[in-house]
Amino acid sequence: MNPNAQPQLNVAQSPDYRETYANSVQVRVSMWDFQLVFGLASSESPEQVTIKNHAAIYLSPQQAKALWNVLGQNVAQYEQAFGTLNLEPQTMTFPQGPIH
Repeated sequence: MNPNAQPQLNVAQSPDYRETYANSVQVRVSMWDFQLVFGLASSESPEQVTIKNHAAIYLSPQQAKALWNVLGQNVAQYEQAFGTLNLEPQTMTFPQGPIH
């Protein structure tokens, strides 16, 4: 067996696999893990924003750093293809009602 050989990777979805949309992500950190809380933000008026959290994912610090690296690479490729993403503070305008 070659010690440098990469193992074969098999990816499968579990029976409870779900896809969902989030326009809100909160990050909570402890010494042992990172928690990513995903939600849907909406606004019925300019004075009030409601965030309905629907999933929380815990990551080890090592996996959080690996995710950070992968996201950084993919955001850079996205911006190269489609232009710079602007994160300057703007008036918060969330869609009215649910998003499908």
